[in-house]
Amino acid sequence: MAFQKAVKGTALIGGGAIATVFGLSQFSQYRNKHGALVQVQAAEGAPVRRDHLPTREQQLVALQTSGEFDVLVIGGGATGCGCALDAATRGLKTALLERDDFSSGTSSRSTKLIHGGVRYLQKAIMKLDFEQYRMVKEALEERAHLLQSAPHLSAPLPIMLPIYKWWQLPYYWVGIKLYDLVAGSQCLKSSYVLTKDRALELFPMLRRDKLVGAIVYYDGQHNDARMNLAIALTAARYGAATANYTEVRHLLKSTDTGRVCGVRCRDVLTGKEFDVRAKCVINATGPFTDSIRKMDDQEVPNICQPSAGVHIVMPGYYSPDNMGLLDPATSDGRVIFFLPWEKMTIAGTTDSPTDVTSHPIPTEEDINFILSEVRNYLGADVEVRRGDVLAAWSGIRPLVTNPDSKDTQSLSRNHVVTISDSGLVTIAGGKWTTYRAMARDTIDAAVREHKLQAGSCRTMGLQLEGAHDWSPTLYIRLVQDYGLESEVAQHLASTYGDKAFEVAKIAQVTGKRWPIVGKRLVSEFPYIEAEVVYGVKEYARTAVDIISRRTRLAFLNVQAADEALPRIVDIMAKELNWCEQKKKEQLETAKTFLYYEMGYKVKTDQLTDSSEISLVPADIERYKKRFRMFDKDKKGFITILDVQRVLQSISVQIDENTLHEILNEVDLNKNGQVELNEFLQLMSAIQKGRVSGSRLAVLMKSAEEKLRRRQAIPVDRSGGGL
Repeated sequence: MAFQKAVKGTALIGGGAIATVFGLSQFSQYRNKHGALVQVQAAEGAPVRRDHLPTREQQLVALQTSGEFDVLVIGGGATGCGCALDAATRGLKTALLERDDFSSGTSSRSTKLIHGGVRYLQKAIMKLDFEQYRMVKEALEERAHLLQSAPHLSAPLPIMLPIYKWWQLPYYWVGIKLYDLVAGSQCLKSSYVLTKDRALELFPMLRRDKLVGAIVYYDGQHNDARMNLAIALTAARYGAATANYTEVRHLLKSTDTGRVCGVRCRDVLTGKEFDVRAKCVINATGPFTDSIRKMDDQEVPNICQPSAGVHIVMPGYYSPDNMGLLDPATSDGRVIFFLPWEKMTIAGTTDSPTDVTSHPIPTEEDINFILSEVRNYLGADVEVRRGDVLAAWSGIRPLVTNPDSKDTQSLSRNHVVTISDSGLVTIAGGKWTTYRAMARDTIDAAVREHKLQAGSCRTMGLQLEGAHDWSPTLYIRLVQDYGLESEVAQHLASTYGDKAFEVAKIAQVTGKRWPIVGKRLVSEFPYIEAEVVYGVKEYARTAVDIISRRTRLAFLNVQAADEALPRIVDIMAKELNWCEQKKKEQLETAKTFLYYEMGYKVKTDQLTDSSEISLVPADIERYKKRFRMFDKDKKGFITILDVQRVLQSISVQIDENTLHEILNEVDLNKNGQVELNEFLQLMSAIQKGRVSGSRLAVLMKSAEEKLRRRQAIPVDRSGGGL
């Protein structure tokens, strides 16, 4: 079985003229690179976009009762959902199956960048590799499309390359200008050079010594999981029967021809098994590509070589609000990025070879490497603390290779479409940015191979879920019409686009003068309870779906996600009729997900019952004195009652559940009390920077200061005198 090269040649719709794009319902609009609305007219007989989104249950019925499909896609990541959308808009009868949730794998664990690939262009030039050049050019064209198709979920982002050696300035300047040149009319904004002073003005956290200047270029950034979901929902609105939590058990083959003719699948939530017949089956399973191929032929050689990228999230004050930073050559040759995202800072690396296809757990070594690289670029006055790592995860990039390839760093993200002797179509490799082109090439190949009756690709210019009536000022209407907080309204508009009004309509009244509606799940993030209800309508079926993909709470702060879980589970239980046992299972599963996959384990490992205490005697005595202010009975430990007593004395009220959470963070042996040794371990870890944001430490320090002020002797006391 030989590789079949993907078909190239995509024509972008540009300018402001009306263009005809087959497959769009009536008239559709999208914004071009200048922000102007472009109206696109549909052809006669094109599939109609449904206003009503079918429920998951209705989709499962459709899978079982609709007879033979033209196309059945396995995999609910960006590429799989893109294939389903492409097929459905061509008028093909389409189905999509995902064994977990949409975007549960690689597509939600990306760098969040929509980019052409600066380093791939560098390799293309240095090695005179025309294939790499074509890949970069296609990616830059697709970057423009992705920004236009969902402007509420994506935006251009300036990225700075700091220069610390004079010779690097012309070298990188030429490379970045070539990047602009290859983008051509799709260039987001022209790159430019900054002086040292101007670079420090825009990125004040940057290391000053030996800084020569900087170069700024533009790429795109998006909310990857929500973008993936928008593609899936749009496919469903165009008639695709899409179902998450539906796994493929094995492929079905015709007894007459031996060709693949469908799949045997199982509803993961109910255990029910059923067959889905299709003229063409497409394998779009990313890191699991080879497992599906081996269902077709056990002897087929592997074509997927996984590469892991580790990412961490830190507080937003580590980077400017609208300026990223990129180092194309770290100490070990990998690329490191440092980007603002969702009002936080995301940092990470690329291209670390791995042998696993499931998402590996980020290790302390991974996190410390990223922190060390971050320290290299930030000024000495910015203390980069281990305790400021709020979340950490690792994503698998399913790069395509041949068996002779030695490592992944020499690979680009070119995609390939292969067709087996039995007709199984596989799409592998590629990158997030080019998902639409990958889907186009895949469906083109499927139509040719299986002689399907379909038109040409109709997804160029097609707007995704939430984009049609979105505008940058939409959030103002949400504030004025519904009484939402401005921060919450901006979040809803940038997450749901024009569907934000549907979320606002079901938001609960707060009972306060302001905001009128919109109860937050956690105080420091703009996610509200109504999003959980709406998330169920968007096919969320587990608590993990909500904290990681309908909202991004788990990716932003694992501790905040953990605190929100009980309320999330309660809301989902009402929507999905969960019993108490089901609620308990969901809570435990979500906590396990946070602990292992989102970095909670490595975070909590910073403070354990075996952590050493490295404090000078004066500090030990100071912290003992603070501890005794709470431990009045000299028991050697403090309980929630001790904390409540002190808080009452300084007129501070904190509800009992919150106090339990605060003490539990420090209660290392989980005996319901905080012992002196545990408190000293906490203060030692804080001094070393391994732990930050400890609520108990801040609370006890604040209480101590208030008690001292109360005990101070008044200056105007009576007595003595004349």
